[in-house]
Amino acid sequence: MEAIHARVAGLDVHKTSVVACVRLRCGGKVRRECRTFETTTAGLEALLAWLEEMACTNVAMEATGVYWRPVWNILSDSDFDLVLANAAHIKNVPGRKTDMNDAMWIADLLACGLIRASFVPDPQMQDLRTLLRTRKQFVREQTRHVQRIQKTLEQGNIKLDAVISDIMGSSGRRMLEAMVAGESNPHVLAALADRRLKAKPDALRAALHGRLTDTHRFLLRTHLRQWDELEAANVEIDRQADALIASMEQAGRFRMLIALLCKIPGVSKLAAISILAEIGIDMSRFSTAAHLVAWAGMCPGHNQSAGKRKSSRLRKGAPWLKTMLVQCAWAAKRKKNSYYKAQFHRLCARRGPQKAICAVAASMLTTIYYIILRGTPYQDLGANYFDHRSTEAKANRLVAQLTKLGYAVQVQPLAAAA
Repeated sequence: MEAIHARVAGLDVHKTSVVACVRLRCGGKVRRECRTFETTTAGLEALLAWLEEMACTNVAMEATGVYWRPVWNILSDSDFDLVLANAAHIKNVPGRKTDMNDAMWIADLLACGLIRASFVPDPQMQDLRTLLRTRKQFVREQTRHVQRIQKTLEQGNIKLDAVISDIMGSSGRRMLEAMVAGESNPHVLAALADRRLKAKPDALRAALHGRLTDTHRFLLRTHLRQWDELEAANVEIDRQADALIASMEQAGRFRMLIALLCKIPGVSKLAAISILAEIGIDMSRFSTAAHLVAWAGMCPGHNQSAGKRKSSRLRKGAPWLKTMLVQCAWAAKRKKNSYYKAQFHRLCARRGPQKAICAVAASMLTTIYYIILRGTPYQDLGANYFDHRSTEAKANRLVAQLTKLGYAVQVQPLAAAA
């Protein structure tokens, strides 16, 4: 295959070393030179100097965990056309695999223009993305501590989570702290509940009647303390994220987009910031909304061979973005008289709840794409949107359903009224 770029470099990045291969085309001949550098700052600066000395114009590397980030940050100080490649997209044929061969393979692919660049946000957006991903990990850890609290209560025959939906709410928290302090009387514990609690007093007292030991109280106190520390850390992360947004060059547009995205059913302020941190605020890198949905892994895959269509399950895509969109979709489908609720129930009957909620999440991402691209506010299509489709399409759908049930149907239009 004919080469497009004459002076390129391929990097095989590891934790402690980087194997670099420079591919030079002089006339009709190709010359390669390979070297190994350490991943310390001094080693990466030496790599930068060597690539500049070789007059490379394009440099490519694999996205290997977090190890590519310091390499990218240092090489971005030069004028290289940096390309971050998905490792699954440039995988070599099996056999003769060495770090040197990997670097040479990346260089050859780059020279022929066969590497599709991955999306790499600017440094400020990367920092915001790291903060919000860490916050999400802390929230998951909080959930684990709540589950451990529920397990400890079960061991003491306390059925608090059976009568209270959120044991970390105000009422549940007061009861837990009283248990940790040594209180075991179910009447006293039930009296700590808020009067607005839906659980009946008799059921609450029965659920709080158990046998907690000193070990159980120690575990409850430990898990509550860990939960509080994670909550305090999340508050600090929110403050740091707000300060980072305020320092951005396009802080005004970022805040405007947050306000617009919050108008979408199911999207909170935290969800809006997380979504923008994952996809950025420049939609020019995605030619259409379908490309963004495919990049996020929210569209069915294509797997067809010999005329047979095999599994079309979703790809992994962007897992941090996908989980946030699905979470928003579950909240959006509870919005009364909304398009997303109608879409969910329409698909759920035929495809099941999991596929239906993924379709709703893909629709929300499409909406987000056009809101960011055009800066226009969200307009709900309404719960009766699917009822306003053309008469012919609705008739064909009903005929298909009757045919599937084993009936032969012939549709004829009614005669016009005189």
